[in-house]
Amino acid sequence: MILWPVVTLVGFLLLTVLVVAMGMASTARYEAERAEGTPSGSRQSGAEAMSPVSA
Repeated sequence: MILWPVVTLVGFLLLTVLVVAMGMASTARYEAERAEGTPSGSRQSGAEAMSPVSA
């Protein structure tokens, strides 16, 4: 009778731990990129990616 509430609680706790772990990994990666000096969005804009056209 108490099985499903326990299963629900354990599942909730496991998912919470997973979300926290993923958030910590993402934050660590962001901080490492920031300390390195490279922007996190390393894509160039259209003006920077194109070279001048000579006629």
